[in-house]
Amino acid sequence: MAQKAVSNRKVPDFKSRQTVLTALRNTKMARSAHAYVRGNTMQFYEWLETSHSQLLPEGPAIWICGDCHTGNLGPVADAQGRVEIQIRDLDQTVIGNPAHDLIRLGLSLATAARGSDLPGLTTVHMMEALADGYERALERELKGKEVDLAKKPETVRVVMQEAVRRSWKHLAVERLEDTTPTIPLGKRFWPLTKEEATGIAALFEKGSISQLATSLRGRKDDGRVSVLDAAYWVKGCSSLGRLRYAVLLDVDGGVVEGDDLCLIDIKEGLKAAAPRYAGTRMPKDNAERVVEGARHLSPFLGERMRADRLQDRSVVIRELLPQDIKLEIDQLSQTEAMEVARYLAQVVGKAHGRQMDHGTRAAWLKEVRRGRSKTIDTPSWLWKSVVELLGSHEAAYLEHCRRYALEAA
Repeated sequence: MAQKAVSNRKVPDFKSRQTVLTALRNTKMARSAHAYVRGNTMQFYEWLETSHSQLLPEGPAIWICGDCHTGNLGPVADAQGRVEIQIRDLDQTVIGNPAHDLIRLGLSLATAARGSDLPGLTTVHMMEALADGYERALERELKGKEVDLAKKPETVRVVMQEAVRRSWKHLAVERLEDTTPTIPLGKRFWPLTKEEATGIAALFEKGSISQLATSLRGRKDDGRVSVLDAAYWVKGCSSLGRLRYAVLLDVDGGVVEGDDLCLIDIKEGLKAAAPRYAGTRMPKDNAERVVEGARHLSPFLGERMRADRLQDRSVVIRELLPQDIKLEIDQLSQTEAMEVARYLAQVVGKAHGRQMDHGTRAAWLKEVRRGRSKTIDTPSWLWKSVVELLGSHEAAYLEHCRRYALEAA
């Protein structure tokens, strides 16, 4: 794997990576209050550590997303080509309280509503729809019925249709800016050190890792896998600063567009900030924790992930498929807001409910339904948590923008 020439755009060297990444993170989080909420997971976890969290119901010990905002849900494909809306980012997954996922999703949706300039009453109805959708999913699981996610809100349906239509060409143009079998160095991709390049090449000499590229429908199980190119990947808000690599592989030679090419995402597994239940058994290795959580919460994604080590660090490895796209919710109408809230809550409820036995599911459903008032059909713990978090995040976002403007100046 030879390093190619760098484009005319300035690319930081290895020593200055962290400084540039921090500045990029600040810029991304200053774009909108919703972007700030998505990128600032630590403020949410700090809130959970306060005495306020003692008022929350103590749900069953199951795998939770830990960072369940709208950007972490979306279409996900399995190895056979089927596509469903599932949780698509499990960096913070732990065995913890499912109430945390519901609150985090509620905060994200409420922030999106504020960004769409929707009236406060719409947010009230969104939280009611959120609770209703989650309860519906648990109730169907309780009755032994499949959670019906076929009827989608228009916002979700459009994204799903796009996902199903996408091909390798769409993925290559979106991620790599071209369909040629190279990764263009520049703003999004930075050159590797010799040690990084050697470590990545060695990683795909392992059968357990190269099998990721041969397990998809239409590829030979015994196909030969070779590394065509690799680069450090500047991607996402929450992942900035950790090891992150894009690797382009060829399966069985010939570099034929589509089935023979695959784009691999390697992400460092860091310690989860999300609170876990004491006394529960989880993998000690952070990458293994992420993969195990994915298998429970998002089976389509979990079957396509592996945990290993690179440069003596724990990493999660998965192939990016054209159908794996983010559910972007930046502008919502009043009707869509409630429909989207109900639908996404059902997705999360299905992910949670499948992990519980009948008795546990019934007890948790009863607990979720408690605490409603005469004026709002939402559990009081959920409503009060979202309102409090919405206020603190709005203030913190404005302060972030002020600090960033001063730093930039």
